[in-house]
Amino acid sequence: MKLQGEQTLLRVYLRNTDKHGWFSAPAAETLVKKARSMGLSGATVLRGILGIDITGRLLERSNWSLVEHVPVIVEFVDHPQAIGRFLSVVGEVVLEGMATLERGHVLLYRQNLVAADKAAMRLEVPGPITPFSTLPNPEEFPIMKSSEEGKLLRIFIGESDVWQGQPLYRAIVLKARELGLAGATVLRGPMGFGANSRVHTTKVLELSTDMPIIIEIVDRGNKIELLLPFLDEAVSEGMITIEDVRVLFYKASEDKVRGTA
Repeated sequence: MKLQGEQTLLRVYLRNTDKHGWFSAPAAETLVKKARSMGLSGATVLRGILGIDITGRLLERSNWSLVEHVPVIVEFVDHPQAIGRFLSVVGEVVLEGMATLERGHVLLYRQNLVAADKAAMRLEVPGPITPFSTLPNPEEFPIMKSSEEGKLLRIFIGESDVWQGQPLYRAIVLKARELGLAGATVLRGPMGFGANSRVHTTKVLELSTDMPIIIEIVDRGNKIELLLPFLDEAVSEGMITIEDVRVLFYKASEDKVRGTA
């Protein structure tokens, strides 16, 4: 299957405890299985360590709770038509959460060694395109008419960074919650390096506690702007990126909840 070129990146933001029905598998697992059955090119599940959901609830690990509540992101990349068809599944499975759609330019897609041997291409950075032109067509997939323009904010810092006596990543999430932003997810990487070029790793012999951290926050542009002054003050070392996305907000309705019973 040829996938190289301009495609769509779909990211679904959930809680690890979300389910499609009372006795069903977790919603993230259900999405992955349904994506596979529909022939999508692949799926990746990312598990956060801290965050806020679309209702403003704080999601974090607790030593005092039998059930762990943490944010989860499920990513899919495929043709706009394939993602457009899959959005109806997302709407059925996700009771509360968000989905973002953005440009996903595939530089390389090889399913096996045979395909790699046959591939004759030179990797190149893609040029500019019309914003959102690679997303599912709203006329073909009406659910896209419900999407809104939004921003995806990513903050790259270290796990040991602090702000006023608490971990910086936690301070950022709590500030986002205070400002009423739609959601935040903290991802912890096993290895990386930052602006000072120090390599951070989880190798046992090094016993490092300064792992790379990414905080992802999605909302409308005017809401994201509210957080920027705090970030300017609190982030003394790191990197912040922002990009345009289309956002679908999923809110639990009585009929939708009843349908899962």
